[in-house]
Amino acid sequence: MINVTKSFLPNQSEYNAILKRSWDRAWLTNRGVLVKELEQKIKDKFNITNIIATTNGTLPLQIAIKALQLKGEIITTPFSYIATASSIVWESCTPVFADIEADSFNINPLEIEAKITEKTSAIIATHVFGNPCNVEAIQSIADKYNLKVIYDAAHTFGVSYKGKSIFEFGDVSTCSFHATKIFHTGEGGALFANNDELHETLYSHHNFGHDGPEKFKGLGLNAKMSELQAAMGLAVFPYFEKIKEQRESLYKMYFNALDNGKLQFQKILENSEYNYAYFPLVFESESQLEKVKTALNSQQIFPRRYFYPSLNTIEYLKGEPMPVSESIAKRILCLPLYYDLAKEDVSRIIKIVKANL
Repeated sequence: MINVTKSFLPNQSEYNAILKRSWDRAWLTNRGVLVKELEQKIKDKFNITNIIATTNGTLPLQIAIKALQLKGEIITTPFSYIATASSIVWESCTPVFADIEADSFNINPLEIEAKITEKTSAIIATHVFGNPCNVEAIQSIADKYNLKVIYDAAHTFGVSYKGKSIFEFGDVSTCSFHATKIFHTGEGGALFANNDELHETLYSHHNFGHDGPEKFKGLGLNAKMSELQAAMGLAVFPYFEKIKEQRESLYKMYFNALDNGKLQFQKILENSEYNYAYFPLVFESESQLEKVKTALNSQQIFPRRYFYPSLNTIEYLKGEPMPVSESIAKRILCLPLYYDLAKEDVSRIIKIVKANL
């Protein structure tokens, strides 16, 4: 069986050796040495100002909204995972959708500006499939209207724009280290903020609001990464470049074989270094997608309709029609892509796709 993705697992002995450091201390959570070491490795590798490792990739979005004291309306994308919009609702704000660009699949800055009202407090944009948004245009709009910017950077570990880590843009960026991601801690995530004062607020929010062991500076919850998660991250981390290189090779196999002028590929932002997190393919019609998907499933190959459906069509998020997002969502399929996917299997997937167009 070939799934859309598969977790990279280092040799178990490597994980156990790192985990033993926590085991010997009987220190399993509350920011032990492994969490701090993982944070430092990420900061050093990508030249990042601040990082807070978290227990998953959704709580960082909720914490960012809380820390920035956002109220009223938040403009966001309809083409993302549900957590992007549900976090807005969870924090008692109202998501206002702005349609996406047909080529990048990212939120369209022109659509953002058209949605701004006196109730707008922020923009939450997703770097879809790890493809950087037009961060310069978005920041220009935010500056013009005095809005905060949060980037849902769940897919962007290792991505840079103009030589700068994508996590360094916006007021806050969030990432997911879920088991399915290009870099993972089993379950996990992170918060990034350049501003030191904001970083401290985010830190407090992720640790019950503590200000030292016996004082509290405000509201908080528990979003701390455990030592068990950090051990997995430290075991996976040395393989990141190798993982990315292998995924790039498979990505290019798909691209070169399927570039027939009829199928649409995601346009990656110029001047960015991509991480090959996904291989999304847009068909001419939903019926064509279903035909290909059915053929692949019959051979125990399971791509994913990701992201589907367009978030503005979900009942509790019901928004205005988003014609571009809805069209892409109905026709997009992410093909299997992971570290140890055999090239022979990629060739087989390509053959099935071509035979059913």
